[in-house]
Amino acid sequence: MTDPPAASGNGDDLALSIRDVAARPLEGSDTFELLLQTSRGEIQALLDVAEGESGAVVYCNGAMGGPHEVLGPGDKLYQALARTLVRKGLTSLRLHYRHAGELEESVLDVLAACSFLQGVGAQRIALVGHSFGGAVVIKAGQLAPLVVAVASLSPQLFGTRQVENLGKPLLLIHGDDDQVLPHAASEDIFQRALDPKRLVLLAGAGHALRERSQELFDELEPFLLQTAGAPPRP
Repeated sequence: MTDPPAASGNGDDLALSIRDVAARPLEGSDTFELLLQTSRGEIQALLDVAEGESGAVVYCNGAMGGPHEVLGPGDKLYQALARTLVRKGLTSLRLHYRHAGELEESVLDVLAACSFLQGVGAQRIALVGHSFGGAVVIKAGQLAPLVVAVASLSPQLFGTRQVENLGKPLLLIHGDDDQVLPHAASEDIFQRALDPKRLVLLAGAGHALRERSQELFDELEPFLLQTAGAPPRP
């Protein structure tokens, strides 16, 4: 990969370029461990490739970092979606932040992931983020031209001030028993966002949405396929 696109925020001090890419198969699976060497440090990710397809999804978790980032909320939602969607023509990239909890740096990580996917043939990218990551993907969705849709799960408010500039389909999912980030956050974001938008409140679900994990999966799978999947052939 030569001279890949730069990931850029709103100023010269917020820029990141990919300098090298390495990938190796994860033992016992078809998933690849991906390492992006960038001008601001290493970005790690897991990659499930749908060969010959041009749709992709980038997944982001909360602010704590750690191995759970690539598993996702609910019942290992990101892992389950990646394994299911790759068979239906969508590549999945599950991201580890370089600096978990730092909004601007995490947005750059997502933009770098989008640049990488563009370099390997992606033409449509959907973003999925949980908690802190729910705000990250809203902001990154405003900045990345290839992003066609955003799903924000149990999002925080900080970082969503300009959601009205997103201009892409937005799916918000929140538990009505969230004791970490009350569902009023998603309601606030929903009120400020422009159409097309949808808000789903899951009864009895907490912040991680484990109590309604199947409904969570059932909401996200068609949304991702409809927005980032291959257009119908004539």
